[in-house]
Amino acid sequence: MNVAVASLAAAATALTKKRRAAGKALAADVEAMFPELGMPDGRMLVELSPRAEPAATGAEDVEFRVALNVGHDARALSRVASGGELARVMLALKAILARLDQVPTLIFDEVIGGKVGLMVGDAMRRVASHHQVFAISHLPQIAARAHHHIVVSKGARGGVTTADIAVVEGDARVLEVARMLGGDADSSVSREHAKELLATASVSGDRTGARTSEAESDPAPRRGGSRPSRSR
Repeated sequence: MNVAVASLAAAATALTKKRRAAGKALAADVEAMFPELGMPDGRMLVELSPRAEPAATGAEDVEFRVALNVGHDARALSRVASGGELARVMLALKAILARLDQVPTLIFDEVIGGKVGLMVGDAMRRVASHHQVFAISHLPQIAARAHHHIVVSKGARGGVTTADIAVVEGDARVLEVARMLGGDADSSVSREHAKELLATASVSGDRTGARTSEAESDPAPRRGGSRPSRSR
């Protein structure tokens, strides 16, 4: 029994050492991605909390702690992050750990808004080299970064509410992205802007891989029912 206990303690000590080194490296890599994900003041720590006795999973509990705003102390990620912030931290983690992670499909729901949408879209596209990525978003910047675009339409048939989907490509996708931009989808200015967003997607964010990204957007309703747009 003493030999077994000593062996467990030695293995736990070795694991703690590796965890400490890996935690520092992971936190540094995640922090390096925070500015491009709209969290320039974000900090991350990987905290190891010792257990009373070592167990099969080691001698400590591991917790991700973050401070995403200036002047805030680092606290447990689950306690301090909003839904959007949590999704962006997850995106940073997935971007770094993508080659090791065995989760095949990731879903991001309204992960970001505003001016950093393009950068977030680029990050999602890179993650899509190793995972299938679904992104639900109102932002045309994110939709344009996806490999495929699906339009989800809500309407009514025979007094029954329906939800229909259609994959849009080519000119149809240009019109859909132009509509998401908030202007007149039929105007030449909106269409040119949409074409520019789509044309820069592979240059800015693509990394060749076997999987694809999927983004779903939920723009304003149209006459006869709402028409969410989904790209992937």
